Amino acid sequence: MINRIRDIRRQKRLTLADVAARCAPPTTAQTIGRLETGTRNLSLVWMNRIAAALEVEPELLVRGEEAEQPSLIARLLESGADALTTPREAVLPTALGSEGALVAMAVEASAGEYRAGDQIWLRQLPPETFARLLNRDVLAPRPGGRFAFGRLIDRDDARVALLPPGPGQRQVVIDSPAWLAVAEMLVRKL
Repeated sequence: MINRIRDIRRQKRLTLADVAARCAPPTTAQTIGRLETGTRNLSLVWMNRIAAALEVEPELLVRGEEAEQPSLIARLLESGADALTTPREAVLPTALGSEGALVAMAVEASAGEYRAGDQIWLRQLPPETFARLLNRDVLAPRPGGRFAFGRLIDRDDARVALLPPGPGQRQVVIDSPAWLAVAEMLVRKL
């Protein structure tokens, strides 16, 4: 098995020291480096600790040699597309994170900046975090198993107000939603 700790750490722009400090209990940058390079055995305990520190599922840290994974081969800069010196594996979203699970919503009809065929990945957050979501696109549960989606434009102790995407939409007010899911990633086919 080949471990992907270095690829994931670099993609998340973390240093060895950052990952070491995020481990519970904290460890040293040297230990993380040895685990990355295979000089030290990556046990199940270490795999779980490092996965939590990197906020990914533990199974993303290891892969079989024959597994074909999506690769990052270039980056887009102001000057245009720039090739990476060596391709890196793309880290796909996972349900594990510092807070809440990831959920996805399919866009079947264009609305505002969203096009039919898009997927919106959102992270579910509890009510105590709603204040930091102002002016962000969120999905909110409504009574009867329904949902509302739009920009969070106002909130107070018990209510949130959303403005759905697209011109001429009226705000939707929801009383005491159990959670809000904030948009984190847009997946769009070209």
